[in-house]
Amino acid sequence: MRKLVFAVTLFAFFALSGCSLNRMVKMADEQELVVEPSPLELHGDSVTFTLTANLPVKMLKKGKEYIIKPFYVYNGQEVELENIVFRAEDFPNSGEEQPRITEEISFAYEPEMKQGVLEVMGVARNPKNNKTKETDRMQIAEGIITTSELVQDNYYSAYAFHGYNNQEELIPTVIGFFFPQGSSYLRPSEVRSQRGDSLESFIAEKNITRTVTITGTHSPEGPERINENLSENRAKVIEDFYRRNMRRYDYKGLADSINFILKPVVLEWEPFVVALEAYDGIPEEQKQKMLAIVNGPGTFTEKEDKLHLIEGYAEVFKDVYPLLRTAKAEILTVKEKKTDAEIATLARQIVAGTVSPDTLSAEELAYAATLTPSLDEKEQIYLAATKINDNYIAHNNLGAVYLQRAVNATSEAERNQFIENAVTQFELANRQQENPESYNNLAVAYYLQGNIDKAYEAITQAETFEATEATARGLAGVKGALEIARGNYEAAISTLSNAEETAENLYNLGLAYLLNEDYNNALTNFTEATELDNQLAKAYYAAAIANARLGNEDAAYNMLQQAVTVDPELKRSALEDLEFSDFQENERFRNTLR
Repeated sequence: MRKLVFAVTLFAFFALSGCSLNRMVKMADEQELVVEPSPLELHGDSVTFTLTANLPVKMLKKGKEYIIKPFYVYNGQEVELENIVFRAEDFPNSGEEQPRITEEISFAYEPEMKQGVLEVMGVARNPKNNKTKETDRMQIAEGIITTSELVQDNYYSAYAFHGYNNQEELIPTVIGFFFPQGSSYLRPSEVRSQRGDSLESFIAEKNITRTVTITGTHSPEGPERINENLSENRAKVIEDFYRRNMRRYDYKGLADSINFILKPVVLEWEPFVVALEAYDGIPEEQKQKMLAIVNGPGTFTEKEDKLHLIEGYAEVFKDVYPLLRTAKAEILTVKEKKTDAEIATLARQIVAGTVSPDTLSAEELAYAATLTPSLDEKEQIYLAATKINDNYIAHNNLGAVYLQRAVNATSEAERNQFIENAVTQFELANRQQENPESYNNLAVAYYLQGNIDKAYEAITQAETFEATEATARGLAGVKGALEIARGNYEAAISTLSNAEETAENLYNLGLAYLLNEDYNNALTNFTEATELDNQLAKAYYAAAIANARLGNEDAAYNMLQQAVTVDPELKRSALEDLEFSDFQENERFRNTLR
């Protein structure tokens, strides 16, 4: 009898439990489910959305659970996503208030997922016996917007500076002469001195000379009216000496191209102060007293008179003052250099092995590679440079050539081989000297391989080094593209604002604004990008998206028309793009894409 009663009790329990689950499933028809955003959107390498679920009042039964199971269904496959679980004990007021849960849900994106649907199924469950009842599946969102994939890849190859200056360089030559106290007479002993011989020999060589700047000075003693003319007269004497020798060595027309500049230093204490500070013939205390006079009040002559009274003046007059009775000629001559044509020819001969490798300096050889547009020739020159000089510049620049060849490769095998060769060179360069160019280029190599995270790590490392302005702006373009690919749009905006203003970088900046929902700034940058490159179809297409989001239908159609005119392949993209879902039934939209 006891067994019968027990069996009846169990039957009653299961019957009541089943009824509760059935009622929960039935009431699930009234649940409210909200997906944000809808359609779903790709950012970085994943799709993230929020799912908010509101259950009807009194739906949750004591001791029971209600589980919302989302699935993303695509191409005959599905991914089960994170469940939302309502437990009755967590909502004690569910008989009077709607239970509500909002969850952020993510899943990794694959290209074939673009056309798919988000579905949910409700499951009422009794935890005690694990008995369940399921609702039918329902669709709550359709497809994935992939506008973030419109990022323009940036494969900037950073070349390290070759170190060669092909511009005119001026070499200074300084020769000075000394004069007697209070005089501008150039003594024969000065003319016959080593200084005189040096200047005369220099003039005789007929170096290509741009300017001769002659600075005349005087020592502090003497009346101001005499000193005012003394410095200028000394400078003129040296100019006359120079011009006489030009006539002697038959300069003819060459003399007219030389600009003589006379700089008399009159009644200035700076030359004296510099000479006195370097002088060790008197005690420091006496020097300080003299400097106090020089820096104090009074006229030039009054200060010089006061110096007479300082102990040590006689030594200064004897040792320091003569050094100030001078005229110095600074001659700027043009540095002799090979022409670009000579450098290019010699570089080819070095590569061919017909001339000695030291015919060009390391800087000239690296510069030679910049004189040819041919990647083949660049590769051969930099390869020779790595064997001759073996410095980080040669290795980085050889790798940069391989990187460019990888971008241009027509087969995957060829591309992968060039990338591998490039990475080897960048690693060799960084072993010799870590540098921003090699880390930038490593980032691009990883980018080409599709390893966005490793590329971003390398480009971040590149930023830790001081770089030239050109390299820094190139780095910013690469980093900004990577930040968009990683879904970090605010950072991309900041980075790309400092990048070189190419059409591609301006476009990526506009895309970052678009993805950050700043549509007006996005449109501004898309316009600037197309002004630089009117064949940049992506910029017109992205501008159509921005206008569509703003509700500017006419502008969206106009931009879309320009996009498909430049690139007809975008017609198919637009027809499938959920960015234009509000327009896809519109006849004007269909006509635009015919």
